[in-house]
Amino acid sequence: MSQFWIYFQIGLKHVLDINAYDHVLFLIALTVPYLFKDWKRIFLLVSLFTIGHTLALILSVYGIITIKVDLVEFLIPITILITALYHLFTAGKTSKNDGVNLVFFITLFFGIIHGLGFSNYFKTILGGSATSKLLPLGEFALGIEAAQLVVVFVVLVISYIVQTVFRFSKRDWALVMSAFIIGVVIPMIIESPIWNR
Repeated sequence: MSQFWIYFQIGLKHVLDINAYDHVLFLIALTVPYLFKDWKRIFLLVSLFTIGHTLALILSVYGIITIKVDLVEFLIPITILITALYHLFTAGKTSKNDGVNLVFFITLFFGIIHGLGFSNYFKTILGGSATSKLLPLGEFALGIEAAQLVVVFVVLVISYIVQTVFRFSKRDWALVMSAFIIGVVIPMIIESPIWNR
């Protein structure tokens, strides 16, 4: 049980680390257009992101794929930018309540990119044989999922307050938050080490 808690906490801290706010930014960008009544869709999106994240860690830990750190660090803010731009241009449109669409596949793919960004650190803390690595990966994934659900819940509460107390429309809230996220992410892209080649 103590090992479970160790890796679970690493997953929690990975998402909730104030110095690594890119994960939280992505979750905000993903959640902004939704309300509490959309909880099933949000849960599915967050879980797809976790699956992608965990898949990337598995592929990296077992040496199936390797990718340059600078490239991943560049792609992470790009994923946030694309998500925010998507919600900026679709704010107020009703298509978000459709079934499985492109957003689900993009979220899964973005989870893979974010997972690759954490894979090098995770490999350094994960020892043992190939078979003994799967359980810690699962425990870590549960920690990530729990932390992501906390972030999503907080965003939904803030969204509810803004839309009921301050009378923002759902569309205006999505526009303002998407524009804010874009403003935060563009400097991250500009300052990426990938440009120093």
